[in-house]
Parts: sequence; structure tokens; C-alpha cells
Amino acid sequence: MAGGITQEELQLAARNHGMPLEALRHDLTPRGLHYLLIHYDIPAVDAAAFRLEVRGRVGRELSLSLADLRERERVDVPVTFECAGNGRAQLDPRPVSQPWLVEAVGTAMWTGTPVRAVLEEAGLLEDAVDVVFAGEDRGVEGGVPQRYERALPVAEALSGEPLLAYAMGGEPLPPQHGFPLRLVVPGWYGMTNVKWLSEIRVLDRAFDGYQHARAYRFMRSDDDPGAPVSRMEPRSLMVPPGVPDFMTRERFVAPGPVRLEGRAWSGWAPVEAVEVRAGDGPWEPAALEPPLGPAAWRRWTFDWTATPGTHVLACRARDATGRVQPDDPPWNVKGYANNAVHRVTVTVRDA
Repeated sequence: MAGGITQEELQLAARNHGMPLEALRHDLTPRGLHYLLIHYDIPAVDAAAFRLEVRGRVGRELSLSLADLRERERVDVPVTFECAGNGRAQLDPRPVSQPWLVEAVGTAMWTGTPVRAVLEEAGLLEDAVDVVFAGEDRGVEGGVPQRYERALPVAEALSGEPLLAYAMGGEPLPPQHGFPLRLVVPGWYGMTNVKWLSEIRVLDRAFDGYQHARAYRFMRSDDDPGAPVSRMEPRSLMVPPGVPDFMTRERFVAPGPVRLEGRAWSGWAPVEAVEVRAGDGPWEPAALEPPLGPAAWRRWTFDWTATPGTHVLACRARDATGRVQPDDPPWNVKGYANNAVHRVTVTVRDA
């Protein structure tokens, strides 16, 4: 153990990385700063030999090359991704897994072709229930050998939002982000966006694979079957103001006017408001800029007058459904969807 973190968790933390919060200044996250979570190993995929197989409860099975997909309708859409486990390490007791604080987020411009058109070409049969998306990454989880697979209900798959993405930021997907093809599902937590996608399988029943039936569920105890994790809860994050202490990351700011800024998003509905609070003061409205798109985060700013002393700055978002970030999140076994109010401790003193 090292500071309560297990050797296994350190291995995960070394393989995966979050986005430095100062990168919230960018409308689109630079590719190397976008958060990354890889369940198993990065597979080696030969793009020239690659095929996307569409099978199951369809009238016509398809086998599509990367060139076939590139010849179809092209869509460019900015989408904010957040890992379902973002904030896990702040829970008490702390669930043991990838020890995310709040940095497991990023926004990219994804390029691809709509899932709906491919499914319509294959022709879903009347008894179709779930659409399974399977990647080339394989491993063992919970004692179960598996390839990484997630599913969407037919209605979600046909909604027009999910994308078969082959480019990120105008360039081919990097290996760690799913080269040569991945699924992008706007609004849903990151586990839905299957990387190294090679198969779409239509079922006449609800998918009961490991990543649905056992992983990514809100569970109050190990015996609780729980409810599935789906769309992102509203969240606002702040660019840490001032300069940091190397080890603790405590922030130091000079007295006077300080422009605070950050980003806010929700997978359920557009963000309608962001509020900021200093210490025990009242929640005050921040100024919101137009969103980059319906599935991307929204920039906010707030002018704060810094006075000498130590202050806890906080921000919270509210979306159009009325969902708002809680002061303290409800605990769950796997540590999912911790969207508690973001707090940053700042010491104000003369330079």
C-alpha cells in the first residue's frame, strides 16, 4: 500500500490518465491531454484488413471495410466524454479501482458515420431488442474471460446520435483511442464508447454480458443487482486559479480581481446555469458562453475578488431537467457518477 492506494491501483493509474484541469481552458481538448481509460490491452489492428461485421437479428449481414465507412455520410461532432468512475477516489469509503479524482474528462471533435444508417441498411428484424458493440480488446474481469462489449437499446442505437468514428481532431484515431474505429455515443458515460470496434450484433433479448450485468451498475451492496449506468450527470469543473504547490497542488493567488473559469456539461439535457461560491458565501451565478454543440461542454466565467486568507471555491451546474450537482454524492459500491460540487482550496497572499 502507498497512502491507501494499492499496488494494483497504481498499475492502473500508470496506464490510464486524466486531463490536467488547466486544460479546461481549451474548447477542444488536445489529443494527448484527453482522459484515457483502457480496460485491457491496446490491440494491434491492421487497418488494411479491418472489417466491421454486422450480424444477428438483421435481414442482411454486412462486412464493411474502413474505406466503405469513409465513403458514407460524414459527420463531425464535438462530444464531451467523462468516465463513469470520475470522482471515485473522493468517496469514503473509497471503492478500490482506477483511482480517479475529477480529471477523467475531455472533449474532442469526432468524425465518422451514423450508426443508424448502417443498421437501416442491414435491416433490423421486428424482434430486435438490443444492439451489442464489441471491441477487439480482450481480457479477464471478475474471473470472466471476455472481449469488451457494451449494448444500446434499439431505440438509442437508431436515434441518430451514435457515431462510428474513425477520426479524432481531424486525424485518424490514435491507437489508445480505438484505432481504426470506435463507437461514440453522445451524452453517455465513457464506458459506452467502445474502442477498437469490430462487430455490431443485434439481439432479440436484453444483453446480459459482463459489462452490463455485473460492471457499470449502481449497487448499494455486493448483493444488490443495482441499476445500469447510462447518461452523464451534470457536472461543472473549475480551472484551478493561481499557481500550485508542487506536492499538494494547493493554489496560491494574489489579492485582487480574479477571473475564474471552467466548463459544465450534462448527458441528460443542456446546462442552464452554473453557480460559484467562495467559502460560506452565497451561491452566485456565473456567466455562460454558448455551448460548442448539444453534446459538448459549456464554458463559464466568474469574477471573484480575492482577499487575504484561505478560501474554498466551489462551482455547481444545473441542467434543463432540474438536475443539479449535490454537495455530497450518494455512495455506491463501484464509485460511479460522483458528480459532487467541485471545490478548490485557494490561499490568497501577496506574491
